[in-house]
Amino acid sequence: MASVPSLAVSGGAAAASATFPSAAGADARRPPPSSVAVADKSNSNGGSIQVAQNSGGMEAPLRPLDVEEAMGMLREGKTVRSAMYVPLLHQCVEAGSLGNARAVYGHMVKTGTGSDMFVATSLVNAYMRCGASRDARTLFDRMPDKNVVTWTALITGYTLNSQPVAALEVFVEMLEDGRYPSHFTLGATLSACSSSENIGLGKQVHGYTIKYGAESITSIGNSLCRLYTKSGSLESAMRTFRRVPNKNVITWTTMISACAEDENFVDLGLTLFLDMLMDGVVPNEFTLTSVMSLCCTRLDLNLGKQVQAFCFKIGCETNLPVNNSTMYLYLRKGETEEAMRLFEGMDGVSIITWNAMISGYAQIMETAKDDLHARSRGFQALKIFLNLKRSSLKPDLFTFSSILSVCSAMMALEQGEQIHAQTIKTGFLSDVVVNSALVNMYNKCGCIEDATKAFVEMSTRTLVTWTSMISGYSQHGRPQEAIQLFEDMRFAGIKPNEITFVSVLSACSYAGLVDEAERYFNMMKEEYKIEPVLDHYGCMIDMFVRLGWLDDAFSFVKRTGFEPNEAVWSSLVAGCRSHGNMELAFYAADRLLELNPKGIETYVLLLNMYISTGRWHDVARVRKLMKQEDLGILRDRSWITIKDKVCFFRANDKTHEQSDDLYQLLENLLEKAKTIGYEPYQNAELSDSEDDEKSAAGSLKHHSERLAVALGLLQTPPGATIRITKNITMCRDCHSSIKFFSLLANREIVVRDSKRLHKFKDGRCSCGDFSSLL
Repeated sequence: MASVPSLAVSGGAAAASATFPSAAGADARRPPPSSVAVADKSNSNGGSIQVAQNSGGMEAPLRPLDVEEAMGMLREGKTVRSAMYVPLLHQCVEAGSLGNARAVYGHMVKTGTGSDMFVATSLVNAYMRCGASRDARTLFDRMPDKNVVTWTALITGYTLNSQPVAALEVFVEMLEDGRYPSHFTLGATLSACSSSENIGLGKQVHGYTIKYGAESITSIGNSLCRLYTKSGSLESAMRTFRRVPNKNVITWTTMISACAEDENFVDLGLTLFLDMLMDGVVPNEFTLTSVMSLCCTRLDLNLGKQVQAFCFKIGCETNLPVNNSTMYLYLRKGETEEAMRLFEGMDGVSIITWNAMISGYAQIMETAKDDLHARSRGFQALKIFLNLKRSSLKPDLFTFSSILSVCSAMMALEQGEQIHAQTIKTGFLSDVVVNSALVNMYNKCGCIEDATKAFVEMSTRTLVTWTSMISGYSQHGRPQEAIQLFEDMRFAGIKPNEITFVSVLSACSYAGLVDEAERYFNMMKEEYKIEPVLDHYGCMIDMFVRLGWLDDAFSFVKRTGFEPNEAVWSSLVAGCRSHGNMELAFYAADRLLELNPKGIETYVLLLNMYISTGRWHDVARVRKLMKQEDLGILRDRSWITIKDKVCFFRANDKTHEQSDDLYQLLENLLEKAKTIGYEPYQNAELSDSEDDEKSAAGSLKHHSERLAVALGLLQTPPGATIRITKNITMCRDCHSSIKFFSLLANREIVVRDSKRLHKFKDGRCSCGDFSSLL
């Protein structure tokens, strides 16, 4: 793109006045009143007969004609004054009728009025606003005379037709032709710079506006604010914003909306909103939608309710975008009943409304106080999606990506497969966001083959997609494939981020590839300049512990100088206990307790270790700490879906109608498992009663995942995969027994607990027997 030519303008104020015409220039762009005066050529006296008669020497107002009446008269051969073509073209624009505009042009050519610059400019504008940019350019090039309004009409039209590069080319062409732009021209050019992201030329135009004193014009200031906010330079936008003397609602809304798009400027956005009100400017629906978004980012429901009340005060309470933002805020705060009331009370909804409901429930799942509430919100999201399909609206790519994330969280494979089919049918499978969500869904549901197929069939892949697939291979116990895919990603020129390195280091940990892990750890720091975080250190510790290199694990902690968190010390405790080095296990346990951990699973891990070694003094100490922290109890929950019916189990649950059969099946399986090597572990009891004060060293319970497995074996056909979700980490005993169940029943059993995915098959688990901590 050429730069802005320099202009030699003399005369100081006179030059500025010539460059930026005021009222005259503005009025020249306005069409006259929407009326047409016609004359009948068949008049025998040769005079014209006007639709409106003259009276007393004064011309009476012309009678307005609608577009159909006027077109009919033109087809009958009536003549019109040249200026009267303008309101007729304006009606063509309002109706979006390109055919009528072309018919008017044909009549203009026939009557010889097409050379009139004022009328021809109106026709250029009409063609552009009806989407015929090529016709507009052809007409423009044929015009013998052009003024600043003509050039501006062409520039504005290209911008409106999503051809900003062409608009900028016309602007440069205009300057090279020696023409001076008006502030309307500059505003249109700045909009084209924003749309084409040509910030360099935009800055040159900004300099031009400063040189000729146009920066203080409100419309120019608005365009400059949009330019800088779109380029991500909020500081430049704020400097421009402060220099606009007469800020209107567009000026304020532009800045508030920009702050709503960047969570680092939430407080600034709310401050601007208050300043706007103090300045006496009444916000519109776009302002209020952005302010609601700011409240969502801050999760400030009280402020959101005040904004909602303000909407009622100024009459915006029925505005759809405002209602969508308000409803989403209620969902983010867990106020589902109020959100549903708003949703059901809307007179008309858009696909954005449905998407806000689905994504809102998906967000609640991540922040729910427990897994039971999370799953209930997930079911509600699936129900809303089903209702959307039954409505007149159709899901879009945002709908599919949101609902696939819900299926991932719930391990709802059947629903995910149905949604996969719908993405194929609707054509959204080609979208990289939807496809990435699909890959993640299959990975989370334990279907690595389906995830691989979806990944391979993607025409475009993002870093998120590559990372998700690498993580999937790692979690499914396929470290070599994860490492190979990481190298393929690098070969394809995709730069890994810190999450990608967590995935590849996890794969190295699983396979015990110490040299490769250290190479990738160093590569991350030296080649990609990524500083390690606790997750990276945790992967390295896991690797040493898996191999039984406990001294190396502690040496790594000292050598790198990082401070282990609760998860790392828990891993060291579990690893030391698993390898029989109780001295180091007790040392790690003391360091863990010094952190005053908040996770109840951590305390259960320590209880199990102390119970197994008979250290009753430490058992009492841990129990005392649990009471001091008011952690309550560890509730054991599992879910299994069979034929679209979700079954829920607690530990030692006997509420299912087939509970007798379930317990009998489990006893039979456990007896058979003992004959081929299964040895029960002693664990702390998982109680579902707040008043349960039983000893933690009681008999083993049937934990929830065992009962879910038994139901799956009873109610699914032979050979079918059993898929279960669990709200806490699997205990060692359940992990060990389910390995034997998979061998005895010749079934693949997938259990996703709070830590990771376990894929049991032929007596082995994809986690490598290292993830059972309790």
